[in-house]
Amino acid sequence: GLAQKVLIANVVAVPANAAFALDPAQLDAAGAWLGALCYTLQIYFDFCGYSTMAIGLALMLGFHFPQNFNHPYIAQSIADFWRRWHMSLSAWFRDYLYVPLGGNRRGPWMTCRNLLVVFLLCGLWHGANWTFVVWGLWHGLFLSVERIGFARVLARAPRLLRHTYALGVIIAGWVIFRAGTLEQARAYFAAMLGAHAPNGSLAAFVSTELMWITAIGLLAATPLAGQVARRFAGLATPALAESARPRAWLLQNAWLVSLLVVFALATTKLATGAYNPFIYFRF
Repeated sequence: GLAQKVLIANVVAVPANAAFALDPAQLDAAGAWLGALCYTLQIYFDFCGYSTMAIGLALMLGFHFPQNFNHPYIAQSIADFWRRWHMSLSAWFRDYLYVPLGGNRRGPWMTCRNLLVVFLLCGLWHGANWTFVVWGLWHGLFLSVERIGFARVLARAPRLLRHTYALGVIIAGWVIFRAGTLEQARAYFAAMLGAHAPNGSLAAFVSTELMWITAIGLLAATPLAGQVARRFAGLATPALAESARPRAWLLQNAWLVSLLVVFALATTKLATGAYNPFIYFRF
């Protein structure tokens, strides 16, 4: 969790904040897309990182908190995304708002109404700003569309197409969420769609560190890291353990070794006084 926050979220926060601080008229499509992608990674690794730290700290004291994120960016639909994103909040809204409103027991149109009401309130929960209201309604709208039949269309579509659709809706939603005003969000979307000629705005954000961290972040947002750790552990067979004990120990404890390495990197980064925003403070 500390590594997610310090080594990934804090690094991608720099270009994300820079892109959204600019007048969108100064952004070309490449710069606007980079800012949106960086914020998409920032908000996930920031929030997932401190949720994971809370879970770990609780375990040290004997408490078991539920998992809060389950690789939401591999979702195949918006309904799938909300089963994976901020799972504790989703469960709360489901149990205390959606179900008491009637859930999906009163037909498709009442179900859509209930979804829109719940996500309108979900937006307001994040703050009294029209951008949060529209962000909530944006997700409620796509959940409603999927509920009344689009989910069946998605089920027949290729996996890549389903994933592209979900990511497109999610990233567009984060642009609305991050923008200070609806007008800024509109202008930012225009920049993403190529309203302005290329002007090199991308070059102002790109660095070698950013490219490496972005690539690592994209991989870390998938279940790949856990699969690799389990694969290495599986390579340490009893025969290998007898013939090459140090190598077998490293294979069996690859995940622990990796955690120790990233912990050292994270504490070093913090000790240098690196940029350390806390984007969820206002929530």
